[in-house]
Amino acid sequence: MSRTLRRLGDTRFVRDDLRAALIPWLVARAIVGAALAMARFSDDQIGKHPGPVQLRQGLFAWDAAFYRDLATHGYTGLSRAALRFFPLVPLLTRGLSEVFLGHEGVALLVVANVSALVFAALLHRLALLETGDAALARRAAWFGAVFPPFAVLVLGYADATAMALAAGVFLALRTRRYGWAIPLGILAGLCRPVGVLLVAPAALEVAHGWWSAGGRERVVRIGAVVAPALGLSAFLAYSGVAFGDAFEPLTIQNRASLRGRFEFPVTSLVNGVRDLVHAGRFGPGLHVIWALGFAALLVVVWRRLPGSYTAYAAVALVLGLAAHNLDSFERYAASTLPFLLAVAILTARPKVERAALTLAAAGLFAYALLAFFGVSVP
Repeated sequence: MSRTLRRLGDTRFVRDDLRAALIPWLVARAIVGAALAMARFSDDQIGKHPGPVQLRQGLFAWDAAFYRDLATHGYTGLSRAALRFFPLVPLLTRGLSEVFLGHEGVALLVVANVSALVFAALLHRLALLETGDAALARRAAWFGAVFPPFAVLVLGYADATAMALAAGVFLALRTRRYGWAIPLGILAGLCRPVGVLLVAPAALEVAHGWWSAGGRERVVRIGAVVAPALGLSAFLAYSGVAFGDAFEPLTIQNRASLRGRFEFPVTSLVNGVRDLVHAGRFGPGLHVIWALGFAALLVVVWRRLPGSYTAYAAVALVLGLAAHNLDSFERYAASTLPFLLAVAILTARPKVERAALTLAAAGLFAYALLAFFGVSVP
C-alpha cells in the first residue's frame, strides 16, 4: 500500500507540481537571458572596454565564479576566502561534470537550474498542502521563479539548491516523514550556512505529538532537528582539519567587504536611512524598503501559516538585518520560502496578481541588468 501511495505521489509531482513550475521557470530564464543580452549590447555600443568583469563572466558572474572554481580546483587550490562557500554544490558539480566531459561550468549551471525547477515545484506542493488553494499554489510557483532577486537562480549560485532542500525539509516535517528530513537537513547544512536555520522550524514541528511518540520515533525526530547543524558541523570540522580554523567559513563573512560585523538589526536599518538621506546612496535606502516589505510579509506568515513557517522566516529576517553591510539582503530574505507563500497569499485578486507578477518580472530584469553591469551585488 505504501509503495502504491509513493507512486501516486510521484505521478502527482510530475503531473501537477513540475508542470506548474515549468512555464515560470522558462520565463525567468528568458528574462535573465534578455538582461544579459541587453547589457552586452549596450556595453558594445557605448561602454568603455574592457567592460565590467561581471559582464564578461555572464552566468558565472559574482559568486558563481567561485563555485565553478571550487568544483575545478577544490578549497586547497583557491584563496582562503573561498571557505565561505559551502561544499555541496561544488561537489555535485564536480560529480556531474563527468557526464559533461569535465566541463564544470556546464555542470554547475545544470545543478543550479534544475534545482530552481525542483524548488518551484516543491513550493507549489507546499502551498497546496498548507492551503488547498490551487490558484495560490500556482502563484507561489511563479513568484518562486520571477521574484526580483532571483537572477541568482539562473546563475551558477547555490541558492536554488539550498531553497529546494529547505522546501523538501518542510514537506517532510509537515507530512510527518521525519526520516526524510534527516538527509535533506544534513544536505541543507552542507549547502549554505543559513541551512542551519532549519533547526528552528524542525524543533517546533517535532514537538507536536512528542509525548505520544515511541522511543524510536523520538530518536528520528531528534535527528530531524539536529540534521542541519550536523551538516554545518561536518564542513566546519573539515575546515579545522584542513586549514586549522574550524570557524573560518563563518567568521570570514565578518570582513568589511562581505557582510561585515554583526549589528543590532535596527542599527542596520537606521544606517541605511542615513545613507539615503545624507549621502544620497540609493542602494542602502532600497535595502530599507525591502526590509519593511519583508517585515510586513512576516506578519502575513504569522497570521496565515503554521508556527514553523513564522519561526523560519523570523530568524532569517533577523539574521539578514544583523549585518553591517546589507548587500544581497533581498536575496537572502527572498530565498526564505515562507515569504514567497505570503506574497502568493496577498495576490489573490486577479488584478493584483497580474500587477504583482508584472512588477516582479520587471524587477528581475532590472536586478539582473544591474548585476551584469557590476553595479549591484546579487
